[in-house]
Amino acid sequence: MSEETKSGLAQLYEKTFRNIKEGEIVKGFIVALSDKEVVVDIGFKSEGFVSVEEFRDKGELSLNQEIDVLIESMEDDEGRLILSHAKAEKLKGWQKMMVDVDEGEVVEGRVLKQVKGGYMVDVHGVEGFLPMSLSAFKGFQSEEITSRKYKFQVAKINKQRRNLILSRRDIFQKERDEVREKLWAELKKGQTRKGTIKGITDFGAFIDLGGVDGLLHITDMSWSRISHPSEIVALGDKINVMILDFDKEGAKVSLGLKQIMANPWEDIYGKYPAGTKVKGKIVNIMPYGVFVEIEKGIEGLLHSSEISWQKKMVNPQEIFHLGDVIEVQIINVDKDSKRISLSMKQLEGNPWLEAGRKFLVGSKVKGTVRGFTDYGAFVELEAGLEGMIHVSDMSWTKKINRPHDVVEKGQDVEVVVLVVDADNRKITLGLKQLKDNPWPKIAEKFPVGAVVDAEVVLNSNFGVFVKLPDDVEALVYSSEIDKEQAAALKAGDRLKVKILKVDTEQMKIGVTTRIE
Repeated sequence: MSEETKSGLAQLYEKTFRNIKEGEIVKGFIVALSDKEVVVDIGFKSEGFVSVEEFRDKGELSLNQEIDVLIESMEDDEGRLILSHAKAEKLKGWQKMMVDVDEGEVVEGRVLKQVKGGYMVDVHGVEGFLPMSLSAFKGFQSEEITSRKYKFQVAKINKQRRNLILSRRDIFQKERDEVREKLWAELKKGQTRKGTIKGITDFGAFIDLGGVDGLLHITDMSWSRISHPSEIVALGDKINVMILDFDKEGAKVSLGLKQIMANPWEDIYGKYPAGTKVKGKIVNIMPYGVFVEIEKGIEGLLHSSEISWQKKMVNPQEIFHLGDVIEVQIINVDKDSKRISLSMKQLEGNPWLEAGRKFLVGSKVKGTVRGFTDYGAFVELEAGLEGMIHVSDMSWTKKINRPHDVVEKGQDVEVVVLVVDADNRKITLGLKQLKDNPWPKIAEKFPVGAVVDAEVVLNSNFGVFVKLPDDVEALVYSSEIDKEQAAALKAGDRLKVKILKVDTEQMKIGVTTRIE
């Protein structure tokens, strides 16, 4: 290289060196890229270095790309020229704001990150603070907040201290009002729109249609029975719904979800004519019957009276469990009321049609004790057929107050058929009739006027029941015993009584303690 050329370059370097200084913003071209640094030529005697971390989108950097940089250090410990792109952008931003921006004006920016009490926002390279209370970001996801640009209002700016406070509250409200007005103008009955679940209650779900909230009532969620809206939707779900009705003045919108699906009741008569046998799943159990889902959205009621041919009403809660799959028969369909009546007993032959022939009056039969009432015991004679032993037909001589003192549940017993009423599904049974009526002999053994030893069985308000020999019970009327004596008597006490009367028809013996 000639001396003249060397001299010219030296003068150029010197000139360049004299014209730039630390803290200034200059333009440069990217001449090299690495994982850590970007090398920039600013026309100085050596290239400068910028940390690659200063660039928000590193993928957009390319060789020969022109960028603005701020000269941080003319020469660091290693003799390198240190530049900053981020500080250049920030300084340029503040220079622009010094001229163009005042409090109350609207600017555009991007949220960088969330910090304590709010968010940091990049506005033309300048970092501003957005307080949480002024952000209007309630309900927004973090990814959504940082994914796009927003408009902000300058709440406070101190240009000397380079301090910027932003607000999005008023702008958000204005944008929301504009969106709401546009949405109200677009709404039509029968229209399908997308919304976001923002609240769930026992009676339905509130859905944000994009500025206007609507109510999706639980009855409009599904054609099938549901107990709670959470079975269908969850907070944050985005779903399509139909506009059923709306009132702009009252700010009310009624929504439907099942209405955008096929109505399973449409061809109900064709699908399930009376007499059809189907299988279904029990979805609800009530004291009066069970609800059976025979297909999605179609339920029928199996009333407790249609479970068995027994006259005694059964308790469905003791027989079935939720989720049980059972076979039933369709006995009635009402499309308008969306009701289907089901039966289990119709799947079997009616046992009462043959009851009179199978169980002849006076015959002895065997059965199993299945249950009790205060006045008797139920005995199953065969599947679907029950008879009842009344307490008065359990003993010839004893007063039976509790039927389970005579027979036990599950006990196999022999009984006598007393009455068969197939029309009313009633069979009357007797236990005492297995033995001959002892009362003619009792009348002979206990003649009127005879005095016998007795044992107190029960002390009641109207008299004292006593047991005579051979387990024969008699009643001492209140008028036939001293009140103080009666009050002191208890079960097991002994006393002498005199026979006043013997009624073999009514099977009763009257006695008195007044022997003299």
